[in-house]
Amino acid sequence: MDCTFCGIIAGHLPARFVHQDDRAVAFLDIRPLRRGHTLVVPRAHVVDLTSDGAAEAITAVAAALQATSRLLIDRLPADGLSVLQANRVAGGQEVFHLHFHLVPRWTGDRPLNDWTEDLGASTTLDEVHLQLGGQG
Repeated sequence: MDCTFCGIIAGHLPARFVHQDDRAVAFLDIRPLRRGHTLVVPRAHVVDLTSDGAAEAITAVAAALQATSRLLIDRLPADGLSVLQANRVAGGQEVFHLHFHLVPRWTGDRPLNDWTEDLGASTTLDEVHLQLGGQG
């Protein structure tokens, strides 16, 4: 398998691990958005949230996400934390192995992204709700 994260998990590629358990690993991102930016990855190879096995992979990383979040906030110390997750190329995914970014945050640091409302998307809420099979 040609997966960077599988190579890290197998010990074939270097990483700076900050947490490991039987089901997940957490290691520092080599292109950090902030000091302490960490990736939390299930040991099992699952491509993204739409893939078979994703629900089990999310369960597998839950304890590692919590332990690593606590570690980052306590030891750095950070004022908060952003959790980022991307799926497929259009969503910004670059490594096709399900993973979560834990990005420590400090009061007053620069924003991570632009959360400006898309006014066009707001005007089609009823249409999208129906398209998704919404009820109520």
